[in-house]
Amino acid sequence: MGEATARTLHDRTAAPSPSEDHADRPPTRRSVLRRPHAPRRPRLWFEILLIAVSYWVYSLVRNAVPEQQDAALRNAGWIWQAERTLHIAVEHSVNQAMNSVTWLIVGMNYYYATLHFVLTIGVLVWLYRWHPGRYAAARLALFATTGVALIGYYLYPLAPPRLMDGVGFIDTVTVHHTWGSMASGNLADVSNQYAAMPSMHIGWSTWCGITIATLARPLWVRVLGMLYPALTLLVIVSTANHFWLDAVGGLLCLAFGFTLSHFWYGAFPFRLSRQVSSRPVAVRANAPR
Repeated sequence: MGEATARTLHDRTAAPSPSEDHADRPPTRRSVLRRPHAPRRPRLWFEILLIAVSYWVYSLVRNAVPEQQDAALRNAGWIWQAERTLHIAVEHSVNQAMNSVTWLIVGMNYYYATLHFVLTIGVLVWLYRWHPGRYAAARLALFATTGVALIGYYLYPLAPPRLMDGVGFIDTVTVHHTWGSMASGNLADVSNQYAAMPSMHIGWSTWCGITIATLARPLWVRVLGMLYPALTLLVIVSTANHFWLDAVGGLLCLAFGFTLSHFWYGAFPFRLSRQVSSRPVAVRANAPR
């Protein structure tokens, strides 16, 4: 009897605890989905290829969406009338006022055509070089923002104010003969003219602004980052390329992008470590030989 008791106690002691047994089990599908993904060190060749292919797909899909002129103009008229009813229709006044100052509106035309791409690429390069631990999460937020915008272009074709008849908006690129806009001039033939909602000028500029304002060190750089989306809003309205409500659509897309990034990585980009974690390497280095 004593032997049996000792053996029973020994067996109970040796038996794994429920927590240990649970730890040895392979992770379930639900736990894998809930577990934040650790950022990996970005590879230059892969990032260049990814950005190039992604922008090509974005342009292809955006411009392949059927240009529904009647629906686009009808939606533009509805938005314009709704803004007037609510006494928030400021686009016409801003467009007319800015167009009266030639050097200012020409500068805005070039701003609209170039800075949208140049600064966004610049911020991605800066993140890749100086914040590799935050790069993947920030890039995911930007790509998800752009991807969901394509759905908006398909479901809600919208003509920009400059294409509306009888309202008096001025197409500033055409009037001042500036180059570079995909929405006016010769390039208009290869661009979808009715992809105004949501505004990716606002989505991308706000992504840049948040990234710069939260990660840059010099105060003046952070201030410029915060001002960039506001200046972009002034430009898209002044050049009659967007209603200001298009900017609201861009912000909603950006909110989706950051939400997806937070779900995938467990934190917003600026909350992650600046450098890619090297803990797995340290564990291997300290392992017994």
